[in-house]
Amino acid sequence: AGRWMLSLPLKAVNNLVKDARKVQQTVLLVGEISDIYVNSFQKMLTDENYTPDELSAIASGYAKMLEESSGMLNEMKTVVTSTSLSMTDKERMDVIDRVYRDVRNQRNLVRYYTNRNIGISYLRAKKKNDTRRVLDLYGTDNQKYW
Repeated sequence: AGRWMLSLPLKAVNNLVKDARKVQQTVLLVGEISDIYVNSFQKMLTDENYTPDELSAIASGYAKMLEESSGMLNEMKTVVTSTSLSMTDKERMDVIDRVYRDVRNQRNLVRYYTNRNIGISYLRAKKKNDTRRVLDLYGTDNQKYW
């Protein structure tokens, strides 16, 4: 019986550590989303293959995805900082897991959105035989993340 009693607190601590790690990873993912946006959009602003209207639309898309990511992070913050006993540990862990998955999917969507927009620039540059400038801007074949 003594061994069983000891395992319950250890399991609770283990779950707490897992939750903390997931929370940290989620925050880092939101930071990554922000970095992708800032770094890529800054380059897009100097890319002659986009019109001002297209850049405005791209910025609007990024803003929407950042807003959604921020909302997900706020949901997690509410669950993590809540001192209310209305949620069980399992329910709290489930929310943390779901938000982590949602933010990870959002990061993947931001990458896809970025890659797609850069791909459009590359195709336009190809028509003008000007791919070198696009590769120099966004990275060579070995460096590019798109």
